[in-house]
Amino acid sequence: MTNSNNLTNSKKRQFRALALLTVLCIYLVVLAGGVVRGTGSGMGCPDWPKCFGRWIPPTHISQLPVDYQEIYGAKLKGEVEFNATKTWIEYINRLIGAFSGFIVFVTLIASLSFLKTNKPIVLGSFAAFILIGLNGWLGAKVVSTELAQYMITIHFLLAILVVFALLYVFARADSDANTELSVHQYTTLSRLLIATLVISTIQVVLGTQVRTALDQVVNRLGYEQRVNWIDNLDWHFYVHRSFSILVLVLHIAVVYQIRKVIQGTSVYKLGVTMMAIVVMEIVSGVIMAYGGVPAAMQPIHLLLAVVMIGLQYMAWLRISPKSERLESQLETVSSQRL
Repeated sequence: MTNSNNLTNSKKRQFRALALLTVLCIYLVVLAGGVVRGTGSGMGCPDWPKCFGRWIPPTHISQLPVDYQEIYGAKLKGEVEFNATKTWIEYINRLIGAFSGFIVFVTLIASLSFLKTNKPIVLGSFAAFILIGLNGWLGAKVVSTELAQYMITIHFLLAILVVFALLYVFARADSDANTELSVHQYTTLSRLLIATLVISTIQVVLGTQVRTALDQVVNRLGYEQRVNWIDNLDWHFYVHRSFSILVLVLHIAVVYQIRKVIQGTSVYKLGVTMMAIVVMEIVSGVIMAYGGVPAAMQPIHLLLAVVMIGLQYMAWLRISPKSERLESQLETVSSQRL
């Protein structure tokens, strides 16, 4: 029996390592997407899945047809200007996306060993696979719509859902991941984490709106007026900036509540890490706002936001009830309220 348990635990550890690696790959995709956005390389490849009709992108304009602007400009209803650096930035982003899709598929195959013992792991892995496939298709739509804002936002939110699905299977594969709490403690902390997650997601969506407004300002003022970009942004920027205070306050409340009821656990460490990420996120935002929006800071700002939301979701998963007693109490409380 002991050998069987050891084998099962070993299998779970190996699967958790794979799931964590897959999450890190998705974060790398987000970082690469941030680099694409920060450098204005979204249209570096005007077609999809090839790039200028080639599987290996050109490195010099001489490798393109003389009338390449007419060919691809007509297709995209706009002018196309070849820039080797931007072309390869966008293409590398696509390669990273394709690799992450492969890793998600490997995770799905590995999850099948839990089909009889822990079916939610398989369902979560399958959801991640479907979502990342859908997001790959949306990547093509982002190009065909010439970087339409609503497509970029949906594309980004789907990436977050992929992270959620993978974190879910990561948590399900750890039988010791949950923390025993009373009904009152669980309800309070759970609601606080959900509120933090919702507000943080709204903040991230507002950030995508700010980025779109920034693109319009850049097109109007040019790179020579970088120091004036922020002053010319619309109301989205000021709401986004103000929301950061609310996000910070909510995280302080989360850490305080965790410290009060489950200090010294892995959940407490998650809370402290969340707080550190939020502080770094605000600092990076300040640097962008008052430092002329440095291109290198933009993908870091984006990545920190997704990591922050992922940690919030992971903390919520870890406090979810694991004992039959607590689950029964929660069901009783819910039925009494109804």
